[in-house]
Amino acid sequence: MPDPNDPNDSRFHETGFPSLQWEEDDLPTRPMPLHERPLQARIDNEMAIIAQHHVRIALAIEKFWGHRDCVEYLQKLIMSGGHQDGQARIGFKSEVLSALINLASLHKVE
Repeated sequence: MPDPNDPNDSRFHETGFPSLQWEEDDLPTRPMPLHERPLQARIDNEMAIIAQHHVRIALAIEKFWGHRDCVEYLQKLIMSGGHQDGQARIGFKSEVLSALINLASLHKVE
């Protein structure tokens, strides 16, 4: 067992970085991980990312949201790399693609 009073043991020295462990006092104010956020907050976060880069696509997703066709639309966007409006696209930025994939997994048919 290491001696906590050993001045040569770096595990017991301050490094200047915050601790990776949450103290009991900090638990109520710690940032909430994405997977613990309420469903609607997660959906809103992904929609905000898409709307920031592609307003028309975000509006179309909002229109289809809750319908069976929404997941199919999201999958087509993911696979084609863009909206089917005749414009050539290289693809989506990684954060937009991630948001589309997350929305497809969060979608529930009402």
